[in-house]
Amino acid sequence: MLNEQGYLRVSIAATFVVATFGIVLGVLSGSFAITFDGIYSLGDAGMTALALWISSLIARSAQREQPYGRLHSRFTMGFWHLEPIVLLLNGTLLISVAIYGLITALATILHGGRLLRFDYAIIYAAITLACCGIMASVQMRANRRLKSDFIALDIKAWIMSGGITAALLVAFVLGQVVEGTRLEWVSPYVDPVVLALVSVVIIPVPVGTVKQALSDILLIAPADLKAHIDQVAVNTVRRHGFVSYRAYVAKVGRAMQAELYFIVPKNVPSRTIEEWDSIRDEVGAAIGGESHDRWLTIAFTADPEWAE
Repeated sequence: MLNEQGYLRVSIAATFVVATFGIVLGVLSGSFAITFDGIYSLGDAGMTALALWISSLIARSAQREQPYGRLHSRFTMGFWHLEPIVLLLNGTLLISVAIYGLITALATILHGGRLLRFDYAIIYAAITLACCGIMASVQMRANRRLKSDFIALDIKAWIMSGGITAALLVAFVLGQVVEGTRLEWVSPYVDPVVLALVSVVIIPVPVGTVKQALSDILLIAPADLKAHIDQVAVNTVRRHGFVSYRAYVAKVGRAMQAELYFIVPKNVPSRTIEEWDSIRDEVGAAIGGESHDRWLTIAFTADPEWAE
């Protein structure tokens, strides 16, 4: 059974093959829409490769393997923060490419369209659509188990590519049908019009990923996570007779980061380290989600300034 890195490797290989095929058939058919699709796929393959590298770093970091000792000495807080950066870059790239495709399509329409070989174009669209459907379906089933943000974004990319290709296929078939008829004047506009429509449709798709990545980069605390940790802290303060608490929460990629400072009364009877650790275990269990992706700090102090 493949893990996250395995599926990303398969996706990179498939994307590279589809992209190369698209660029070759785009040149042969004279279709800028197909060439655009191939370049779009190449960019996606590059971003998926970067995602694979970051995913591997995060996995190795959790295992603390020796070959990554030098990186650990530089990234002592882990590699989770790189994940939203990659997701932001990937989503922004997809949006930018789609906007460029829209601008190019509009310019082509204004200049009278573009003639192309519909037979090559239809072959490309049919084969590529099948590949996109297979990859998206396989990764959807896999991600029900893996729950990876990287794979989720890769699924969106395959779906977007499939949507582009499906629209191209329909348009190319219609373009070939009208050849030799009184509607033949439409043929030069088929390629740029469908590219413009597809670009308009796919531009909003990565917006959700970009917004979430920005939220993670800016360390904006998810409301539900903050409310849960606040409730755990309130219960702990009440149960152990503490004065108050301070909670600092963030979600960074797949990682949950939380710092809890409990303000204890001054001049309380001293406790052993084991007793304080027991309270930490209690709080950690109440918060839940213990894994390599949870960064939880719990401290106790009688001076509120240490918690600010």
